[in-house]
Amino acid sequence: MNFERPDSIRGLYVNAWAAGSKARIDSLFAIADSTEINTFVIDVKDASGYVSHASQVREVVASGATGQIRIRDLPGLLSRMSAHGIYPIARIVVAKDPVLAEARPEWAVRDEAGGTWVDAKGERWLNLWTPGVREYHVSLALEVAALGFPEVQWDYIRFPDAPEAVRASARFPGATGRRVDAVETFLREARAELAATGTRMAADVFGVTTSARRDVGVGQVWDAFIDHVDVALPMVYPSHFHPGSHGIAEPDRHPYEIVRTALEFAVRRNLDIAGAGEVEPWLQDFTRGVGAAIYGPPEVRAQIQATYDAGLSGWVLWNSGSQYTLEALAPARGWLEEPRIRVGGEVVPVSQRPPPARADSAVVR
Repeated sequence: MNFERPDSIRGLYVNAWAAGSKARIDSLFAIADSTEINTFVIDVKDASGYVSHASQVREVVASGATGQIRIRDLPGLLSRMSAHGIYPIARIVVAKDPVLAEARPEWAVRDEAGGTWVDAKGERWLNLWTPGVREYHVSLALEVAALGFPEVQWDYIRFPDAPEAVRASARFPGATGRRVDAVETFLREARAELAATGTRMAADVFGVTTSARRDVGVGQVWDAFIDHVDVALPMVYPSHFHPGSHGIAEPDRHPYEIVRTALEFAVRRNLDIAGAGEVEPWLQDFTRGVGAAIYGPPEVRAQIQATYDAGLSGWVLWNSGSQYTLEALAPARGWLEEPRIRVGGEVVPVSQRPPPARADSAVVR
C-alpha cells in the first residue's frame, strides 16, 4: 500500500471499537464516500493503555497491553482505506497509560512515598523523563508504520493536568530540567527514529498552547515543540476554553470566533519559527454536557470555516464515540445550498460571517 497524503486533511477520529466493528466502520466509510472526508485517525493505543491490534513488539506483549484486541485485522482495514482513497493516521496515546504503569511501575510517575502516583481521578501516568517510555512507544510506532501507516500521531505527550494541590505530590525520577524539555526531547528523538522509515510525525496539543507564552503545567509550549513535528494538532474545542478566553465570556457558544482566534495565533507564531510544522486543528463535534451549548451542524461547520479563515486548510473532527454530524460536512458533489454557521451567537449563512484578516483565505469549502 502506498498512501499519498492529501493536500488538505479533512479527517475523522475513529476509536478502536469503531475501527474493529464491521457495521461501525462501514458507516464511517459511507460518510467518507459521500462527503469531503479523506482521512481517518485510527486508535492504535488509547488512554486505556491497551493496544488495538495483535502487536508483536516484545515489551508491548510483556506489559499485557494486548489483552483487549479491538481491531482483529489491521492490515485488512488499511487495505480497505486504500481502496476508498482514505489516508490513515495512527493515534498513539503516550503518558496516560494504566496498563504500562502497572507492568512497569519504575516507568510511572511516583508519589512522595515511592509508590505509583495517581491523579484526582485515580489515573496513573507514565514519566516522560524515562527513556523506556519513549522506546516502548517508538517501537509500537515503527511496527504500525511497517504495516502501512504513513503517519503517527502522539497524544497525551504531556504531563498530568491535575490540580496543583494534587500535582504537588508527584515525583519524576530522572528529571533533568523543565517539563517542556522532557516533551521536546521525546519528540526530537522519536522523530529522528521515525524519519528513517519516511513516516510523518504529528502531536496533539492543548488548544491554549497557540496563544500561551508559558507552560500551563503540562510541558507543552508552542515554540518548544512546533519545530520537532511535521504536524501539530491543537485541540481548539470551544467548550474547553475558560470563560473570558480571547475576550469571549462563553466560548462554547462562539465556536467560529474561538477557533479562528486561536488558530490565527498559531499561524502568526509559526511565521517566526524556522522549520515549524504544519497546523491542523482538532475540532469539536460533541456537546460537552448538561447545560453546555448544543453542537449541531451550524456549530461544527463554523469551526471548519474558522479554520479556513485563519489561513489553514486541514482539520480533524473529534467525537469520542466516533459519531459525526453528517450535515456539517460538504457533500462530495458540493453544497446544494449555502451552509449556515454560528457566528456572534447567531446562525447565519456562511457568506455573512466577518471578513477574514487575509482576503485570500476567504474560502467556503
